[in-house]
Amino acid sequence: MSNDTLYEHPLNEQVRVYLRLEYLLKQINQSSSLTSDSHWSVFFKSLFELAEILEQVQVKGDLAKDLEKQRSKLEAWLNVPNVDTEQLTQLLLESRRLQQVLLQAPRLGQALREDKFLSSIRQRFSIPGGTCSFDLPSLHHWLNLPLAHRQSDANAWISSLKPLENALTFWLRLTRGGAALQPSIVINGFYQQDVEGATLLRIQISPDYNAFPLVSGHKSRFAIRFMPFDENQAVADTMALSIAVC
Repeated sequence: MSNDTLYEHPLNEQVRVYLRLEYLLKQINQSSSLTSDSHWSVFFKSLFELAEILEQVQVKGDLAKDLEKQRSKLEAWLNVPNVDTEQLTQLLLESRRLQQVLLQAPRLGQALREDKFLSSIRQRFSIPGGTCSFDLPSLHHWLNLPLAHRQSDANAWISSLKPLENALTFWLRLTRGGAALQPSIVINGFYQQDVEGATLLRIQISPDYNAFPLVSGHKSRFAIRFMPFDENQAVADTMALSIAVC
């Protein structure tokens, strides 16, 4: 099962935003060492895409509310017999702490918008080949500064995103952990299910089937159509996989 491919699909627009932010934050963190010539382009591209999302969507308020909803669900478990109340209490305390830090933080993305260097180079990243040295001499200068200087700048930009990253990571961790992957059988490449209040769909399938899922749905119902990666190959009549509805 360790070689199986895990797919995730959001069942509402807010979770769609959360997954995109998580992806971009991972890209930023993985490239922030700037030890390779390829790191800087991934770092800045991801940073600017994340900043654009934060400008378009009021993530702070939505995430704070979702932490509150998640906490209400956790509190309901306090009265369940044999539950690990110590661990549950720690999760509740951590949730409150992360929510408070998030709400007290400056407007998300504000530090990135106000940084003069980032503002001066951001627009060119949307132009094909726009980051050439003749287009952005200031970026070319920055790239030739000592590595420690560049890493210090990168860490400062990332630190302004920590309240978001920590709260988002916590919410997604508990959401994913809220439902275990269950064995399922797919017939003729199609699967559908009625659900209640779902936010995230997780699908784990062996790459040996050479097929990938196309998902449509929302919080009360979803359908999965498995498509062959090789158009000359038909989807298997029967596929064994695992699905979790979070």
